[in-house]
Amino acid sequence: MSTVPSAAFIGFPDGKVRPVAVPDLFFSDLLPQIDDLAELKLTLHCFWLLNEQSGDYRYLRGDDLRGDEKLLTSLALDHDLRTPEAALEDALARAVARNTLLRLDVTLGPETGAPGSTVVEDWYFVNTVKGRQAIALIRQGRLRDVQSALPDEARLRVQKPTIFVLYEQNVGVLTPLLADQLRDMEKTYAPQWIQDAFEIAISRNKRNLRYILGILKRWETEGRDGDLDEESRRDTEERRRRLYIPDEFSDIIIG
Repeated sequence: MSTVPSAAFIGFPDGKVRPVAVPDLFFSDLLPQIDDLAELKLTLHCFWLLNEQSGDYRYLRGDDLRGDEKLLTSLALDHDLRTPEAALEDALARAVARNTLLRLDVTLGPETGAPGSTVVEDWYFVNTVKGRQAIALIRQGRLRDVQSALPDEARLRVQKPTIFVLYEQNVGVLTPLLADQLRDMEKTYAPQWIQDAFEIAISRNKRNLRYILGILKRWETEGRDGDLDEESRRDTEERRRRLYIPDEFSDIIIG
């Protein structure tokens, strides 16, 4: 992909720009941690959008971000391996996992503009005192000035890190080739299996993708003891023991 811009920026005009407030801790504490371009673009875009709002409690709807042409255009320059929409979803997950954004899932019923059905929307708050207060009040059903028809049913959902965040936080730098392998892994194995395999590899200080994939492939062929009932688990243990006991001694030892 070419890094040459299609049109040069002509510069900021005199006296016609509106400042955007960005907390100083963003530059001193958060920016050094962000290692994904899409996440950085999303974070700055969120600050800009929230500056355009008024009121004590400000938030962004996931659907609005997904329909934001300026944001999607900037994410189109991310890289050739994923669409802007995929880059946005990954960036949101990274920002939530990093605790920059707080995600709130809000259930909207027919009385709140979704005729005949319920709809779950994802809302995002910047992790500030006001953002945390807003979420706490929503969960208590007390925040009526966030939205005029705020539903009573609102809940926080704990977001698990994406497979990319898991890899970068626990293994190392993500390359395009590794990203393809992780996507294949994500399509093949259940999310909980992947999470558990990462945890096992980390606990054994085997921080490489080959080891993690080996765990998953073994579970795929042999099954997971934790997913078996007691009788099946005993059968599995017996089969394993027989693998390492000579036939002439198996009856004596296993009985």
